[in-house]
Amino acid sequence: MTESEKRKSRITTRTLQRMRDRGDRITMLTAYDFPTAKILDEAGVDVLLVGDTVGMVVQGHSTTLPVTMDQMIYHAEMVGRAAEHAMVVVDLPFPDGQLDLLHSVRCGARVLKETQCHAVKLEGGAEQAERIEAMVGAGIPVMAHIGLRPQNIHVEGGYRLQRDIERLVADAKAAEAAGAFTVLIECVPSEAAAAITDAVKVPTIGIGAGRDVSGQVLVTHDILGLTSGYTPKFTRLFADVGNTIREAAKSYCDEVKAASFPSDAESFE
Repeated sequence: MTESEKRKSRITTRTLQRMRDRGDRITMLTAYDFPTAKILDEAGVDVLLVGDTVGMVVQGHSTTLPVTMDQMIYHAEMVGRAAEHAMVVVDLPFPDGQLDLLHSVRCGARVLKETQCHAVKLEGGAEQAERIEAMVGAGIPVMAHIGLRPQNIHVEGGYRLQRDIERLVADAKAAEAAGAFTVLIECVPSEAAAAITDAVKVPTIGIGAGRDVSGQVLVTHDILGLTSGYTPKFTRLFADVGNTIREAAKSYCDEVKAASFPSDAESFE
C-alpha cells in the first residue's frame, strides 16, 4: 500500500488493534469543530476525540459535568464531517453514560446515526462492563476510560492520581472482556499503565500515564497554548498558538486605529 493509499484509508477498530500488535504508536487528539478537525486529520492524527472536555476548554466551565448529549452531537457532527482518515470517538457525557442501559445505548446510537463518527467513549471499568457489553451488542464500538474519571470528580473529591494497580488492571480486563476495543488510561503512575497494557490485548491510550502504553492522547488546546489557567503536568506545549493569535489581534487593532487597514489594495473602487 502506497503512502497516498494509506492516507486515504479510514482508521478503524481493526487498524488500531493491528497497530497495537505491531508495536506502532497510536496518536489521538481532541477536536470540537470542523477546521481544527480537518487540520488534525491532514496532519495524520489516528484518532480524534470529541471529548466532553469541550465544557472546560471551549465553554469555560470548571468541570465537564454541564455538557449535554445534544451539545456532544452538535460538536461531533462538525468533526465527523471533517475527518477523512482519522477514526472519530465521541464521549458520552454525564449522566448519559451512567443512567439505565437502554438510555446509554440510545445515546450511543445517536452518535452513529446523527454524526459521521465511529465510536463512543465511556468512563468506567468493571462497574460499566454490563453497559459496555450492551452497547457493543447493539453495534456501537466502545472505548473504555479508566483511572482518573473527570465525570467522577465529586465522588473522588477532586482530580487525583489513581494508584491502585490491582483495581486498575481489573477494570481494564473487565472492559476488554465486555467488548471494549480500546482502554484509555488517565492519570496513573507509569508502573500501573505498564501493568494494564501487559494485562490486556486491546490497545491502551494514555494521558498522564507514561510511555508504556499503545498510544497517547492530549487536549489539543493544551498543546497549542490555548488553555487559560491550570495546565496539567502531563501535557506539553508544542506550539504557542495562543500568543500568535493574541499578537495578530493586537496588530489588527493597532492598524485599524491607525487607519492603515484596509489599504487601497484591500478596498473596492
